Amino acid sequence: MSETQCIANIYLDERSVVRLSPQVDHERKVAIFDLLEANHFDPEGLPEGPYNVILSIEDNRLVFDVRTIADKKLDKFSLPVGAFRRIVKDYFMICDSYFEAIKRSTPSQIEAIDMGRRGLHNEGASILKDRLSDKVTIDENTARRLFTLVCVLHIRA
Repeated sequence: MSETQCIANIYLDERSVVRLSPQVDHERKVAIFDLLEANHFDPEGLPEGPYNVILSIEDNRLVFDVRTIADKKLDKFSLPVGAFRRIVKDYFMICDSYFEAIKRSTPSQIEAIDMGRRGLHNEGASILKDRLSDKVTIDENTARRLFTLVCVLHIRA
């Protein structure tokens, strides 16, 4: 991994995030920690990083505000939120099933639900990576962690 073509800091726009349950807040913190530990983020046509990225949802669009680590604006690009609605909805449903299964199901049932959960998560990450391909090059793990954060931004009370 390049030490320059990466996200140094990532922020979720506070206006886009509602109050989170302890489980979701934990997932958000883990995704951010893991993303900052190792990621590949190479925006098309921008100078070398590392970068600060602010993620938000504005006017039904997922917005990536890319900046230098000194907070100088470099680029802002967006994707339609609609591209993620179905996969995020399905992912939330299976996550709810997973958290319920942990309370009262057998280990084999929990494992089966978790496999489905990971499969949907991988599908969402793949969609995100594909939709971003003309704007920024990211690797699989970066896509997975960003997809987790996209899910957090979709949560509404």
